[in-house]
Amino acid sequence: MESRREFIKKSTLGVAGITLGSTMNMSAKSYANIIGANDRLGVAIIGLGRRLGAFIEPIALKQSNVQLIYLCDVMEKQRTRAMQSFAKHINYKPTPENDIRKVLEDKKVDAVFNATPDHWHTPGSVMAMKAGKHVYVEKPCSHNMFENEILVEASKKLNKVVQMGNQQRSSGHTIEIINEIHNGIIGTPFKAVAFYANTRPEVPLQKKVSVPAGLDWELFQGPAPRRDYTEETWDYNWHWYGWDYGTAETGNNATHELDIARWALQVDFPLRVDVEAAKRHFLNDGWEMYDTMYATFRFPDNKIIAWDGKSRNGHKTYGSDRGTIIYGSNGTVFVNRDKYILYDRGGKQIKESTGTSNEAGTALGGGGDMTTGHVINFFDAIRGKAKLTAPIDDAAISNAMIHYPNIAYRIGKGFDIDDKTGRIFDRDAMKLWSREYEQGWKPTL
Repeated sequence: MESRREFIKKSTLGVAGITLGSTMNMSAKSYANIIGANDRLGVAIIGLGRRLGAFIEPIALKQSNVQLIYLCDVMEKQRTRAMQSFAKHINYKPTPENDIRKVLEDKKVDAVFNATPDHWHTPGSVMAMKAGKHVYVEKPCSHNMFENEILVEASKKLNKVVQMGNQQRSSGHTIEIINEIHNGIIGTPFKAVAFYANTRPEVPLQKKVSVPAGLDWELFQGPAPRRDYTEETWDYNWHWYGWDYGTAETGNNATHELDIARWALQVDFPLRVDVEAAKRHFLNDGWEMYDTMYATFRFPDNKIIAWDGKSRNGHKTYGSDRGTIIYGSNGTVFVNRDKYILYDRGGKQIKESTGTSNEAGTALGGGGDMTTGHVINFFDAIRGKAKLTAPIDDAAISNAMIHYPNIAYRIGKGFDIDDKTGRIFDRDAMKLWSREYEQGWKPTL
């Protein structure tokens, strides 16, 4: 596997022989001789939480040729922290901003990184596209299936580049082994198990408290129905406090591994989903949804994908805290963010990828070579120099696979799906196709 620096260099704009270190030290004048300012993209980051660090390197890289114009977040201390973080890597100051709408009014902004909470992903991205911006939207790209569809429709109708943050699609070793699977190295792939294990702790019971200093609670809620602020909601625990803002662990993490499973098996929408899920740990704490799920998806040609998600049990059932196992008629592949291992039908190891990625596994936030390559691919696609690695019309199909099991859990039963359109053949399930929106916030075209 390529080293991180080699991967970044090959993924950028073809400036051969220029290393990360040398370009970082170039003056603006000398760099302008390499890539003209007319090619420069103005970008903004919306949402400055735990994914902030993932965007610093690809934005600061000289050969990316972008200018960070805004750092936007509804929490003042997030803006301050982000400004301090970027000050170590760029020699100019972006503008800190509270309101996404002010950012989108600025014609100098060509593209936005949407790293907000889940309930803002589609509404914020559609707003950005309607304002003429390209969008890199973090996973999950939508909060519900209605949003999943309108996001794809918006990208096509408004002719905007939209990439989802399923960054393992830009992993060198993953691309290599998926290509080999497609070329028959394990025979016919028929099943994939996507998995995740973490040791998330107890979370406080929700109780009404004053809005934290510096937080624009009205704007945080945005598309969601209005309610009083409850303790610790804004800082990550919105994932577990009901369905107003988050999409549970399946939306939070399964998006990645289910995407790899789908890619390996070359399938689109499933025919059916069945789920076993419940809250199994810290039964009296503030966690309001399942923390353990096993979901099974059935596809045409008797192909199956399973999701084994354990939010608060760190047992490494499959030898790793996250990854995907692909079974074929003549062998098996294990792949995660670090490596892949190829086995023959008898279980004998045939090959292990050399070298490792530095992208985080279950650690919060961060970034790494996969994200850097994924972001650079986004920049290149905007410039017409590359095809998107994770175009939203395909990424949204993987994203649908997090909504189906969530819906099945909430209605207490599995259901059949139209594998051509993704629509659900169940009236109870279709009641959760969309959500209740605060007046004036429902995404429209």
